[in-house]
Amino acid sequence: MASHETDLRKPAVILLSGGLDSMVTAALARERGFPLHALTIDYGQRHVRELQSARAIAEKLGVERHIELPLDLRRFGGSALTDDIAVPKEGVGNDIPVTYVPARNLVFLSLTTAFAEASGSRDIFIGVNALDYSGYPDCRPEFIASFAETARLGTKQGVEGAPFAIHAPLQEMSKADIARECFRLGLDPAWSWSCYDPMPDGRACGTCDSCRLRRKGFEEAGLVDTTVYAEEMPGVTE
Repeated sequence: MASHETDLRKPAVILLSGGLDSMVTAALARERGFPLHALTIDYGQRHVRELQSARAIAEKLGVERHIELPLDLRRFGGSALTDDIAVPKEGVGNDIPVTYVPARNLVFLSLTTAFAEASGSRDIFIGVNALDYSGYPDCRPEFIASFAETARLGTKQGVEGAPFAIHAPLQEMSKADIARECFRLGLDPAWSWSCYDPMPDGRACGTCDSCRLRRKGFEEAGLVDTTVYAEEMPGVTE
């Protein structure tokens, strides 16, 4: 979405999961001169290691205010990330996988918008990607554009003429592009966490969709991912 003129005295609000994409997105917002506020949702995900990464990233990037909000989506279930369903390890397919969490980005962006309005911010950053991803419908550009209009219609700030700009700077990047941005911005990949199914010893599994996409991106970029994986990636996963 096209941005308005930025008032750099006001923060940008980042939906900070602790994953690679959200880390790079937060660093891009900082590079543009924004003070940073960050929202992390503890939704009962099995990859709780991600929350530790979000805290570390917030500290590394100098986030001024970091809210970690509990929202137990395990009560709903319906996803391998919140229910007793096996995380698939066969590779990325063409169908929406069972790791899709029902309406997650719709819910999370609504909460991020509420946080932004309370913070006096007009700029919301989210690390969604529509090229190298698992096929989630709430990562597509049309969803982000539609949500921006919903936020304009459904908030005091929007109806009073100060609508939010929803920034998705990674939207059209490949995972290799994102890996390159990670290094250009001086970030350590190991600060972030992508694995859906961490091993008991704390290593990333290496074979879930998220691990495969991440590792493939770094390999294509010719860069080293400093994350420690439990298993070698068994070939290209397209």
